[in-house]
Amino acid sequence: MAAVNSRRVALGALAGGVVWTVWSMAVNNLVLGGRYAWAQEKGLMLKEPRYPFLVGWILALFAMAYAIAWLYASARATRGAGPVTALTIGVLVGFAAGFPTNWATVNWGTVGRAFPFWWMVDLWVGAILAALVAGWLYRD
Repeated sequence: MAAVNSRRVALGALAGGVVWTVWSMAVNNLVLGGRYAWAQEKGLMLKEPRYPFLVGWILALFAMAYAIAWLYASARATRGAGPVTALTIGVLVGFAAGFPTNWATVNWGTVGRAFPFWWMVDLWVGAILAALVAGWLYRD
């Protein structure tokens, strides 16, 4: 079994994190941007975050991109190298990251269905994109 190339994992994580951040900003600004103002005016969401949200969100996306890149590098030995393995990891991690919490939010939250749906899409598609980028950049 080949050792994991830590430098390529870091490179994949960096590139995957950038792609995921751009995707996330597009979803949250272009698709949900107007809805945030509406929800804040209705008192369904805070007008200011409790913590520095944007910094924490971007750091979380990069941490997830690192986990995905590492999982891809590790799975190559058993699942094979290539986009199918990367896609599989992206789908699985994206589901785990995006579905359970947003399923609970859509059932119990007060912000409607659009927010949890798009938050789930943000995480699921972002994980897939990060996995594909990491897989494309990874070399043993």
